[in-house]
Amino acid sequence: MTSKLLKSLFVAAGAVAVIATGGAFAAGGSSDYKMEHKHWHFNGPFGTYDKAAAQRGYQVYREVCSSCHQLKFLSFRHLGDKGAPFHMEDYPNPNDNPYVKNFAADWTIQDIDSDTGDVIDRPGITADNFPPIYANDAAARASNGGALPPELSVIVKARTGGADYVYNLLTAYDAHKPDDVELTPGLYYNPVMEGGKIAMAAPLSEGIIEYAPTTDAEGNEIAAPEATVEQMAADVTEFLAWSADPKMEQRKGTGIMTMVYLFLLSILLWFSYKRVWRHVEH
Repeated sequence: MTSKLLKSLFVAAGAVAVIATGGAFAAGGSSDYKMEHKHWHFNGPFGTYDKAAAQRGYQVYREVCSSCHQLKFLSFRHLGDKGAPFHMEDYPNPNDNPYVKNFAADWTIQDIDSDTGDVIDRPGITADNFPPIYANDAAARASNGGALPPELSVIVKARTGGADYVYNLLTAYDAHKPDDVELTPGLYYNPVMEGGKIAMAAPLSEGIIEYAPTTDAEGNEIAAPEATVEQMAADVTEFLAWSADPKMEQRKGTGIMTMVYLFLLSILLWFSYKRVWRHVEH
């Protein structure tokens, strides 16, 4: 009875997953667009983030995406945490990381003058959160034709399809538009979106940015690839995957060590059992 119940539950769960995934991947209506499933380094129980790609992804976010989209749940110091894109072995405290300090100072933060109580602008510090792009949702909608730009820090976890969804959304603007999809002013065709319509124009184009060199954890410089649309989309997706799950590498490491511990403990308990009960007939 129990085995039949478990089998039924697994079948039901699989059906729900197929329905949910199919609904998202066929969102373009009658479009023949096929979602591209990329190999992401962070997938699987042993997966880790591609730090160089995530560093380039931050540059794409800063120079392109940050004009409309906030990283609400991140602070600048998170960029230098262990497992983060800009972590350096020489700076275990991210507040001392020179890259993180420079990134924070590149942003303008609204604060209150402690002497006058007036609102002032100051350069960011590592303890600051990424600032809001607009004063409120109404201002955001007014600046974007009535559409509210989504918050990006957890977007990879918030969308069915995860990283593949974000990557395909950014690269599918040149897909052929079916005749049955009618676009009103201010909307653009994108087969990854529900109904094939999106209020955001294609954010990436050839030559929009020039990649800066990246660095590894020891501070060694790594040459950057050409900033094609596909490369920029993959890199910013890698960065947003990290921002949605910044402790993934530590969690996976802890899980693996726990499994090793339980395996060794099981062997020890088995031998203990055999020794303790060796003279007792079962």
